[in-house]
Amino acid sequence: MKKLLGILLALIVLGGLAAFVGYRWIFSPNTAIIEPYELYIPHQTSFADIMDELESESVLANMSSFEQVAKLMKYDKDEVPSGRYIIQPDWSNKQIISTLRAGIQSPIKLTISTARTVEDVAGVVGERIEADSLEVLSLFRDTAYISSLGFEPETIISLVIPDTYEMYWNTTAEDFFSRMKKEYDKFWADKQRQSQLSDREMTRAEVSTLASIVEKETNLNSERPRMAGVYLNRLQRGIKLQADPTVVFGVGDFSIRRVLNKHLEYDSPYNTYMYEGLPPGPICMPSKSSIDAVLNAEQHDYLFFCAKPGYQGEHAFAKTNRQHERNAVAYRRWLNQERIMK
Repeated sequence: MKKLLGILLALIVLGGLAAFVGYRWIFSPNTAIIEPYELYIPHQTSFADIMDELESESVLANMSSFEQVAKLMKYDKDEVPSGRYIIQPDWSNKQIISTLRAGIQSPIKLTISTARTVEDVAGVVGERIEADSLEVLSLFRDTAYISSLGFEPETIISLVIPDTYEMYWNTTAEDFFSRMKKEYDKFWADKQRQSQLSDREMTRAEVSTLASIVEKETNLNSERPRMAGVYLNRLQRGIKLQADPTVVFGVGDFSIRRVLNKHLEYDSPYNTYMYEGLPPGPICMPSKSSIDAVLNAEQHDYLFFCAKPGYQGEHAFAKTNRQHERNAVAYRRWLNQERIMK
């Protein structure tokens, strides 16, 4: 009897010890990091892949206990939920696995500023989400796909409204475009913008195209409504826009600082010295400020403007060609003094 009691006591002690160890494996902190760790899990990643990264980066204090708890919680799959996850320094195996298994991601912030081309946009996006730049770019160039969104190859860049967006890292290229379409529609659904668009008797694409020209003509928000007014006056009077940035875009050399006669002679549908009206599409991704500047364009009689001498980015506006020529001569003189020849 004493022997049996001894065995039972030993089993109870061992059971208690096992329960204690099991409890610690599940609920006690099991990290070897002192700062939050960003874990990126691409699509089609296995549990074995996760184990390899956590071990190679020395994230966990006890790999064996993590593996055992993962099996207990049925996380040891051939494919686990993808995404970007933040593992905190004091987390237990249960906290880590629960977060990964449930796909509780930490979002990223994607800042998209005004860009020249869709290639530029794709490059920025591809650096922040799982979809690479080539996947994003391929959709920008897929005529059937962009047509389904209501755009043309020449206007698709206006789909993306420059801003900072919160999204998940494992966003696909298709999901990115769906999100941008949602944000685009939301931007243009604003009642004031709808009313202004109707008053202008312009399409969204036309406003974005003109806004892109304004965007490249001045960096000063305060000047943009006045500059938009100049171009609208020209459009209404059937005068060529003669916008230097459109010529630069047509030539394709964005290093040009001084538009010369040889550039003006370059035959391109974007050459507004050569062709009347708006170019086929935006010459860059216009900012909200430039779009709203077109919608809220200043009403005036100015038909011309020219950069003022200096590096402040200001412009001199004129109502007559004679006034404009005086301003242009002063600016050209300054360019020559600064040796800005191209």
